[in-house]
Amino acid sequence: MDATLSSSSSPAVEATPKKKSFARFMPTAARVFMGLVFFVFGLNGFLEFIPMPKDLDPADPAVAFGIAMKATGFLFALVKGTEMVVGLLLLTNRFVPLALALIAPVIVNIFLTHAFLAPSGLGLAVVLLAAEIFLAWSYRAVYRPMLAMRVTPS
Repeated sequence: MDATLSSSSSPAVEATPKKKSFARFMPTAARVFMGLVFFVFGLNGFLEFIPMPKDLDPADPAVAFGIAMKATGFLFALVKGTEMVVGLLLLTNRFVPLALALIAPVIVNIFLTHAFLAPSGLGLAVVLLAAEIFLAWSYRAVYRPMLAMRVTPS
């Protein structure tokens, strides 16, 4: 029996197990964080379960921007619907690269709106932008064919 368990027939077992890094959970944490934020705030755009502040000034540029988006009749619903769908895709870990590509312009708009019109919300906007960039980098192999300079249709 000892002959069948010789070192040449089975791989060597390491004496110390490999340490698992916390960094392996970072893409999942960023994806779930973004999914929660966009699903909750997208759903809130339709159901309004998070109350709006009572002291909003319509002359404030950020408030005027939100009012203008709602006044179009479609833009606010399009953005909130996109946020909700993307949030659901991120939470269920389905079509994540597509979800990140769809939400990228919304994140840029959120960041620029808070940077120039409503600096009080800039913290969350920066965290969302950082999470988007981190996840896009994590999925960079998927985006490589899309970013080819010359392609031929197949």
